[in-house]
Amino acid sequence: MLRQTFAFMRDLPRLQEIASVLIHYGWGDIVRALGLANLLERAGRLLHWQTRSEVTELDLPVRIRLALTDLGPTFVKLGQVLATRVDVFPPDWITEFEQLHNRVPPVPFEQVRPQLEQALKQPIEAVFAAFDTEAFAAASIAQVHRAVLKDGSRVVVKVRRPGIEPKIEADLRILGHLARLMELEFPEARRYQPTQIVQQLTRSLRRELDMVKEARNIERFARNFAGDPTVRIPRVYWEYCSETVNVQEELEGVPGTDLDAVRAAGLDLDLLASRGGDAVLKMILIHGYFHADPHPGNVIYLPGNVIGMIDFGMVGRLTDRRREQIIDFLNALVLKDEEGMRNILLTWAGDAEVDEERLAYDISELMLSYDDLPLKDVQIGPLLADVTALMRDHHLTMPADLTLLFKALISLEGLGRQLTPDFHMIDHLEPFIRELYASRYTPEAVARRARHGVKEVMEVITGLPRDLAHLFRLARRGSLKIDLDLKRLDHFGHQLNYAANRMTIGVLTAALIIGSSIIMTVPDTPFALDFIAAVGYLLAFANSVWIVVSIWRSDKH
Repeated sequence: MLRQTFAFMRDLPRLQEIASVLIHYGWGDIVRALGLANLLERAGRLLHWQTRSEVTELDLPVRIRLALTDLGPTFVKLGQVLATRVDVFPPDWITEFEQLHNRVPPVPFEQVRPQLEQALKQPIEAVFAAFDTEAFAAASIAQVHRAVLKDGSRVVVKVRRPGIEPKIEADLRILGHLARLMELEFPEARRYQPTQIVQQLTRSLRRELDMVKEARNIERFARNFAGDPTVRIPRVYWEYCSETVNVQEELEGVPGTDLDAVRAAGLDLDLLASRGGDAVLKMILIHGYFHADPHPGNVIYLPGNVIGMIDFGMVGRLTDRRREQIIDFLNALVLKDEEGMRNILLTWAGDAEVDEERLAYDISELMLSYDDLPLKDVQIGPLLADVTALMRDHHLTMPADLTLLFKALISLEGLGRQLTPDFHMIDHLEPFIRELYASRYTPEAVARRARHGVKEVMEVITGLPRDLAHLFRLARRGSLKIDLDLKRLDHFGHQLNYAANRMTIGVLTAALIIGSSIIMTVPDTPFALDFIAAVGYLLAFANSVWIVVSIWRSDKH
């Protein structure tokens, strides 16, 4: 508790900055409701409550984007995570979140050099034959420099910004606290899952902070595509990698953002789109480990129409079970199978309350809108957008790995259509789904699932007597417990504790007044007793003022 208090006091300046930005963009009521105003004022930090009229005239999603931009790198990353939650936020919100970029001016190299040399454990000149001190790319967490190793290999050096980790950790602590408060104070905010989103953000940021984790991601993708001549993954130079530095091969080709250069290089756009689509679908459906952000900036087109992929800071992973669900889901989309679609969505909904009849009707309406459209003309992006809109209408939320997957599929189709308007990802899906379904029902696969099922059943049967015996022992001892998850119970306990403290001070105040009055009515009392009575009156007065002010504040807020 003491450590939490010190951490909280250390974060007070940042908390004031966050509260001030929220107020500036018209969310003063939220600041009050979360108790931030009282908290900061008690800490002696005044808040300015002015909101410019031109700001309040902006649409809510625009104001949120501007506020996240003003709050800096952690909150920009939060917006990028929110952009993946197509199951929670409507399209106009997603559009605003997608405009958030964490590109920032690079740190001067003089500030980066000590950290780089500390990670390398030797001077830069001892490792590199040439090193470009001007960063060619910079984001909130790291910046990237070109260099040449002593053996002539061209590499890129990704260096974490000095001092960035404590700032991000402070922001994550505050965001976690604010998310819990929002779920307590605003029941309508729970459907947006603020706590889960902050947990997703925390995992994502901590992965990006560790340069070794990105290097491991690159190695994993390189193993998965070993022997595939159509895909190139950069080599990692492990001897120079650490938590703060990542050194990898520079892929020399045409950036995916420069289509004119792609055409000038004589590359086949149709073939590039086809190979890129197949590569990402192979990641998702075969490997279960995929690049979560396949936009043009993360693609390099190499001679021979080879697809080069870079920036593996954000990746997604699918379990075998989830992959099977994805295959069933995509198959239902391709075949326009209403029952299959409903079953998958209900599986993803978990324990959420669902009006199944209404859901079935809405799925039927969705499929009807694609009924007359030839399969080759179906675009997966708009189709997934319709599915996620349906999920939002029914308050169904997807697990985080699926939101990343949907975002990757939509980005992939956009990348393919940028290369050629004739790109239809659904054409690439069909062969994968047919192959995977065929492999699912081979005799070996069926026998393997049967063995696994029998094993699970036997474990349940053999463990049942033990579990029942344990349950009865707990009941006999009176130690059987039932946990109830009531979200506002802790908050209610704090309020009850606060009310009890206020009542105790009230009783003490009354006792001070009565005791002091008794002393003052006794004739010929010594001066010391009169002084004690006067101090008692002063304390009683101060306590009374505190009680009145606290009651007034609680009524006001």
